[in-house]
This record gives sequence, C-alpha cells and structure tokens, in this order.
Amino acid sequence: MIKTDILIIGAGPTGLFTVFEAGLLKLKCHLIDALTQPGGQCAEIYPKKPIYDIPGFPEVLAGSLVDNLMEQIKPFEPGFTLGERADSIEKLEDGTFIVTTNKGTKHHAPVVAIAGGLGSFEPRKPPIPNIRDFEDKGVAYMIKDPEVYRNKDVVIAGGGDSALDWSIFLADVASKVTLIHRRNEFRGALDSVEKVKELKDLGKINLITPAEVIGVGGKGTLELLTIQQGEETLDIKTDAFIPLFGLSPKLGPIANWGLEIEKNAIKVDNTLDYQTNVPGIYAIGDVNTYPGKLKLILCGFHEATLMCQSAYARIHPDKRYVMKYTTVGGVEGFDGSKKEAPKAVVKAID
Repeated sequence: MIKTDILIIGAGPTGLFTVFEAGLLKLKCHLIDALTQPGGQCAEIYPKKPIYDIPGFPEVLAGSLVDNLMEQIKPFEPGFTLGERADSIEKLEDGTFIVTTNKGTKHHAPVVAIAGGLGSFEPRKPPIPNIRDFEDKGVAYMIKDPEVYRNKDVVIAGGGDSALDWSIFLADVASKVTLIHRRNEFRGALDSVEKVKELKDLGKINLITPAEVIGVGGKGTLELLTIQQGEETLDIKTDAFIPLFGLSPKLGPIANWGLEIEKNAIKVDNTLDYQTNVPGIYAIGDVNTYPGKLKLILCGFHEATLMCQSAYARIHPDKRYVMKYTTVGGVEGFDGSKKEAPKAVVKAID
C-alpha cells in the first residue's frame, strides 16, 4: 500500500505543478499515470512542439517544459506509479480513499486530485481489417523515438500538423519518407505544408495525394501497403506505416467513479477549490469543466494552486496556514535543501 497526502492521477504539466504547490505546504504527493514517463501529452505526443503561452517563456518546447517542472519538484520527492491506469476508487469510513490500478497497485490518501488532461487517449485507426496484426510489427500510431526509423523506409498517412511535422523531421532520419493524404489540401500550418512541398521537390519526401492506404501485408512483420489512388490500386514496399489521424480522448474508468460528468469532463465547483461532487476528490486541468472553462496549461496551474490550499485545510483541519510568498520564504524541500529569498527582496518587502 502506497500512502501519501495527495494522490494525483495524471502526471502531465498540471499534475506535476501540483507537487510544487503541495510541497510549499509540506504535503507529500504521489502520481499515477498510464504512460511510462511523466509529462502527459507534452512528453508523449509532441515533445518537440513549441508552446507560447507559458508565463515567463516567450517560447518553450513541450518536452523542455516537462523537464523544467521535474527539476522544480525534485526537492519535494514525489512518488510515481507509471505505466499503470487508475482503475477503481474506494472511500473508507474515515473519508480517505484507496485507489487501485489495473495492475493491482493500491494507493491510500485523504485527498485525490484528478489531473488526467483530456483523459486516456486512443488513436484513431484506419479501417483496415487486419491492421491489428501488424501493430508494433511495423505499424505505430505515434512516434516516441524517431531513431527507431533511422535508415528505414517509412510511410506516414494523415493531413494534420503531426503528419506534416513528422514527415519533415524524418526526412533527415529515414532512408525514404512517403506522405499519403486522402485530399490534395492539408489541415496543418501553412509553413509546414510549404516545407513538405519543398522537400518533395528536393526528392526527400514522396507525396501521394489524393490517396489512402487500404491494406497492409507481410510475413510476421509489415512488408507492404496497398494504396488506393483514384481508380488505381498499387502496392508499395515499406518498413513502417504510421497513420497519424489524431487521438480520441476518453475518461476511462474514472467515468465510473460516481463523479458528475458533463461532455466527457468532470464538473467541479470553481467558486472555491475545484472539488467534485465527492468531497475529497478534486479535478484540475483539462479534465474538468465549469462555466467559462479554458483548456490551457496556465489555467491548470492556477487550479492546482487553489486546490492545494483546500487540500491542506482538509488534511489539517486544526491548523491555519499562513501563506508566504516564495520571494520572502524561499523554497524548502523535503530533502533539506532550501532556496533562500534574496535579502534585498526581503528587506524591501519588510
């Protein structure tokens, strides 16, 4: 049994920042995430994508933001249960909770903070009857490590930013890149579309439009694709097929926890602390909904801050917390380290 003060479900940016805010209150956190690494979508789907609306960062790569958050929370020594999905929750007589994962790992906490982003993601798969036979055998629905495709023949299908951006990136990694889209027009950023066309003219990307992949084949591993282009059907050899048709968010088992759900999001009280209809369970970040909700990382940071104040009062009803600005009190970690506030700043505030 893993015991903690705040159990955070979801290790994306909002979940990670919750650790920092809780740490300032001397509250211990443990995070559960179905992904095998912290960072949520930022680390898993678009680590190389720039983000422009994080305060203090005119531009920051999604992966770098995650790295910075991990560095920021290091003094507070959070625990992680990664590669496991939060499956069930039980409320005990004393008001605390036990959350069990799909692998049977049990967690006990007086406060549960659901920071699961848009939920668990499932790729939108092309309607090819036997495509499952080649999953992880040449067929993948997202790119985790581009080096896997070094010097390989790669076919990407899709018309959005991911398909365009990865085609551009892999043009310098793979031996051959083919981009297939069912329309002549793309939905992605104009500069990416122009870059793809430029690489096509240079012979670095093979562009096939309008067309779609209708079949996959091979002996054990993927060897060829069947493509429909107008009236013509053709087979092409390949080492890898990556259909990038987007991801469908689903709340998963959390939807069965007795929480009030509205349009695949968890309703919360935003007038105070982002608590759900179940006392002690909060929802912060993109997973929640309330009047005027904006699905932005910076909004998740704000929600996490207020949630932690409420969690402190719930865990320590007999104590009164006096908030201190970090510019005055510094940051003291559980490991004994402390970042002191500059004396000049303290004096000015005094």
